[in-house]
Amino acid sequence: MEKVDLLIWDDDAANRARELSVPGLRELQVSVAADLPNAPLLMGQGQSLRGVAQLWLDSVDVWPQVVDQVSGDAYLVTESVPQAVEPGELLTHFTWFPKPDRLSEEEFFHGWHVVHTPSSALLHPLRKGYVRDAVARTLTPGSPPVRAIVSEFFDEDVYLDPARLFAPGELKTTGEELPLYADREAISSRPLRRV
Repeated sequence: MEKVDLLIWDDDAANRARELSVPGLRELQVSVAADLPNAPLLMGQGQSLRGVAQLWLDSVDVWPQVVDQVSGDAYLVTESVPQAVEPGELLTHFTWFPKPDRLSEEEFFHGWHVVHTPSSALLHPLRKGYVRDAVARTLTPGSPPVRAIVSEFFDEDVYLDPARLFAPGELKTTGEELPLYADREAISSRPLRRV
């Protein structure tokens, strides 16, 4: 089975994503932009993202049919779940970024997986799930380069309260670790709501 992440930039397309139907579709998860007042961590292209469709497929070969139905930037990914997602109506903090050219593949994955993943758990002690997608290849021609796609899950009241979203003292540490896997100006993120 293969997983495709489709980043969607239009509200109509995001709403149509729930009706996606292609051969070999095993599972479909659609999230739409949560336009929250004073949302923290709205970064980069986050303001423009209107939704995400995540598809688990028998074969990636059907991806052209996916983007024929719902336009967007499609990426073939491998999924890891370092922290299982708890049940309930949770807000998704969705983040994506490219691999910096200055880092080798080994350096990038060490910084992202080995260093940052444990630090992110310390930074967000009230987080209720963490799903990490590594992009294996970009499917849609002309789509921006992306290497990392991350979904973190929170209760909405926690997400909107910086005092509860971040553990005291951990922001400095995670900021110092950032160059090990990403460039701050290349990171995009925004809150999403599963539908």
